Amino acid sequence: MPVTRFSITDPYEYLNGIDTYHQTEAIPGALPIGCNTPQKCPLGLYAEKLSGTAFTAPRHQNQQSWLYRILPSAAHCAFDLYEGELNNEAKPGEWQHVPDQLRWDPFDLKSEADWITGMKLVAGAGSAPLKTGLGIFIFAIGQDMSERSAFYSADGDLLIVPQHGVLDIQTEHGKMLVRPREIAVIPRGIRHRITLPEGPCRGYACELYQGHFTLPELGPIGSNGLANQRDFQAPVACFDEDTSSTWKIFSRFNASLFVATQSHTPFDIVGWHGTYFPFKYDLGRFNTIGSISYDHPDPSIFTVLTAPSGTLGVAALDFVIFPPRWLVQEDTFRPPWFHRNTMSEFMGLIDGEYDAKQGGGFQPGGASLHNTMSGHGPDRETFEMATTAELVPDKVGQGSMAFMFESCFMMGITEWGLTSCRKVQENYAERSWSVLEPHFTRE
Repeated sequence: MPVTRFSITDPYEYLNGIDTYHQTEAIPGALPIGCNTPQKCPLGLYAEKLSGTAFTAPRHQNQQSWLYRILPSAAHCAFDLYEGELNNEAKPGEWQHVPDQLRWDPFDLKSEADWITGMKLVAGAGSAPLKTGLGIFIFAIGQDMSERSAFYSADGDLLIVPQHGVLDIQTEHGKMLVRPREIAVIPRGIRHRITLPEGPCRGYACELYQGHFTLPELGPIGSNGLANQRDFQAPVACFDEDTSSTWKIFSRFNASLFVATQSHTPFDIVGWHGTYFPFKYDLGRFNTIGSISYDHPDPSIFTVLTAPSGTLGVAALDFVIFPPRWLVQEDTFRPPWFHRNTMSEFMGLIDGEYDAKQGGGFQPGGASLHNTMSGHGPDRETFEMATTAELVPDKVGQGSMAFMFESCFMMGITEWGLTSCRKVQENYAERSWSVLEPHFTRE
């Protein structure tokens, strides 16, 4: 199995599996036996329930965890609106909607920014208060979060895709190390702190306002394939005992940033059990499916995680990757075909060169957006190469990893994404497709 090679060794332990029940304790005996809230919890701990779904959600969809901690998370002062430029940025509902195809040059690394100040909203749709839609961010950071600080989003689940650098993520549930070609998901409400063991880091994040990420159904593929359940990793319980220092807790709540203080660490969970937890996944473990006869199949066969919309077969968000893979189809135009899609497609490039875009315009650390019903496809160079190539077995994407956030929602763009970032490529569509020449002949 191809497994990603990393520049830094992961020092942490994990539980294997997603969409499953886990339990873990940092001190043996921290979890009560036979009940969740005994009159007195073991080790003098507090029991706290963390619910990611309504109590009455169907059993197969219900996500909750029981946490056994030194002090409850409720023990903090009142939240105040954070005074900073983050609260002057565009909010959902203030986005601009344009039908143009957009592509961005690589976003700058920010040596002075941390995880909280270095996240910039680029595009999205829907409403966090109504728990509908999503927001797409670029993060470019060069500083650790301050030593006694933590962050959580009340708006949605965070899917994190690092492109450059390494994220050391301390969560309430335990610790995860996340490197390029790995992803992490931190569900709504879970407090975390991020440090940078290898310096500046850049990447992409998607905040899902509705539901949660899950594995896609496999249909006729059968019981195995794509991202396998066992390859996802959840952190084991790991706690601090600091009950005498001032900590800042930052909350993103309806796209605004608030801050509160408390006199104890939020990372004090000695044991937990349940189905609601952060996790990570190595994209190198993905089992790619493809055609071995003719035609290029739909990119949905490259879906790692999905978030259903409520309409059967329609995703609020699919996280799709384009890993190294063999193409063997006969008498077939092998790159993705020209198409217009009711779904919106936001793409990023982690490393290498995306096989459907030649010439260096789509670069690692950059992005593109092909919105609802905006025509797109391979550029001229790719088209000419694909229509004249000898159709022998060909491994494409070697040394490359591209991905896509695909959503049923029409995407709006923030002012930062359209203008202030100064990364939008001029004449992207004209340079890619207006130069195509007609090849029509009646014979």
